[in-house]
Parts: sequence; C-alpha cells; structure tokens
Amino acid sequence: MVFAISRAAPGDPVSLSMGPGGQMDAERAVNVRETRMKLYGLDKPIHVQYANWLRRVVRLDFGDSIKHHRPVSELIKEKLPITLILNIIAFVIIYAVSLPLGVLTAVQHRQFFDRVSSIVLFMLWSLPVMWIGQMLIGYFCGPTFKSWFPPAGLSSNYADQLPFFPWLADRLWHLVLPVLCLTYTGFAYLTKQVRAGMLDNLRADYVRTARAKGLSNIVVIFRHAFRNSIIPVITIMATLLPAMLGGSVIIERIFSIPGMGLLAFEAVTTRDYNVVMAVATIGGVLNLFGLLLADIAYAVADPRISFENAV
Repeated sequence: MVFAISRAAPGDPVSLSMGPGGQMDAERAVNVRETRMKLYGLDKPIHVQYANWLRRVVRLDFGDSIKHHRPVSELIKEKLPITLILNIIAFVIIYAVSLPLGVLTAVQHRQFFDRVSSIVLFMLWSLPVMWIGQMLIGYFCGPTFKSWFPPAGLSSNYADQLPFFPWLADRLWHLVLPVLCLTYTGFAYLTKQVRAGMLDNLRADYVRTARAKGLSNIVVIFRHAFRNSIIPVITIMATLLPAMLGGSVIIERIFSIPGMGLLAFEAVTTRDYNVVMAVATIGGVLNLFGLLLADIAYAVADPRISFENAV
C-alpha cells in the first residue's frame, strides 16, 4: 500500500530534484529526466518496480537515496540511533510515570487526587503535539520570555570539543523539550488504562478475600490487583513504541532533530521512494518485534499463560 500510494502522489523524485525549468533548454531537460528515470528504474511499470524492490529488500538492500545520492542503509545507520534514543527515553519516562500514577488514582478512586488528575490527564491528552511544541519553543527558547532551552538540534556547536560528561549534559539539555512532547500524551493515555484495569481488579472477589485474610494493603494492591492488571498494559506496550516512532516525525520536524522522523518527512516531500519504503519497512518490523516482546511478557507476567500447546 505504501509503495502504491507513494507512486500515486503527484510529481516524481527526478523532476523535483531537477528543480524549476529555465536552467537548461527543454530538449536537454527531457533527455536528462529520461536518463535519470532509467538510472533509478522509474521508467518501468509499477509492478516491475515493486518486484525489483522486493528482490533487493530480501538482501537488506534498500537502494540509493535519490535526494542524497547515498545508499539508504547508510542514512538509516546515521539517523535511526538518534530516533531510538529519543523514543526509548520517552518510553521509559511514560511507564515510570504511568504505572504508579495509575495505581494511585485507582486506590484513591473518586477522591480529590483522582478527580484532579483525571482532569489534568484529559487536558494533556487533548493538546496537539504540534501546537505544544511550538508553544514550548516560543516560551522557553527565545528572548521574548525565557531562554532556558535550545530551540533546535541535538547538541551545541562546540559540543564535540567538550569532555564526555559536559557533552552528555549538553545532549540531555537539548532533549528535554522533544522528550516532553513525546511523553505527555503517552502517559496520559497509559495512566487511564492502568487506572481502569486496577479498578476492575480492586472490585474482584479475590481482592476482598485477600483483605479478609488480613493481608496488608500494599500486598493486596501490588501482589494481587496490579499483577492481574498488567496484561492490558503489556498489550499497549507492543504498539506504543512503533506509534512513538511515527509521532517523532512531527517532533523531529519541529525541533530540527536529524533523526528518522525528519528523514521520512523530507523523503515524502521530495518523493524519495527508496527512503520512504525503508522507513515503512522498519516501522513494520518494529511492530512485529513489539508484538513478539508482548507475547514473551505475557508469559512472564502471568504464569498461567503458556505457548507450548499453541498452534
């Protein structure tokens, strides 16, 4: 579907890379375009192009970028670690905030903290990431209000000359606002899911039995109720990381972070087909990897789940 949609979009990478006319005569421009189309295999029917792409991708060969004139695999090796670091940090923060907050709101159901946190989380969930990113840059990255954080990039111009720990501090300082934009909707959503699962289990008969046996509140909450509420959280985990990678396209564009998101955005606007397909393939692989991790985590979280007899 991605292959077909990218080809169906108006324009082609060769015409876009040549720019507006006027720099060469019409006949030469046509010859140059035909030569480049043939060079990149874009002169063939779409089903032949797709078959050629499949043959290459089996060998982990994504071809060359039409815009950058470099192998796509080299671009991915440069950009993917940046995006993974950004998203892994956000992923850890989301779960570190959501799990205890979801448990706490469920335990204090319909009390003041639960009501206030529900309103705040609903507001966070409703705020568009693009608008929040622009507001953060406007308020915290400029001379008009506060100039606390850098507005763009991953490091300062002089960062390569710094020792390791000052370099690390500079890198983390640049990541504060992008990570904040990646996390707030995630933990707003996940906290609600943890809260809902905990409320269902706190009303269950086995929890009443555990309380009647004299078990402490901590044991009842974390050893019984929370453990049985973890399965939906694991299911969300399987899709959260790929979804965050997709959402980082906006974040990297706003904060000018040279990661996979910015590379994907530029590839779509310039019709760099090989890069678009590489990003889509990596997203699909990450989805499958997330589902595999979720299946493993199911068995770890609940010993009753077994895949030995699965067909």
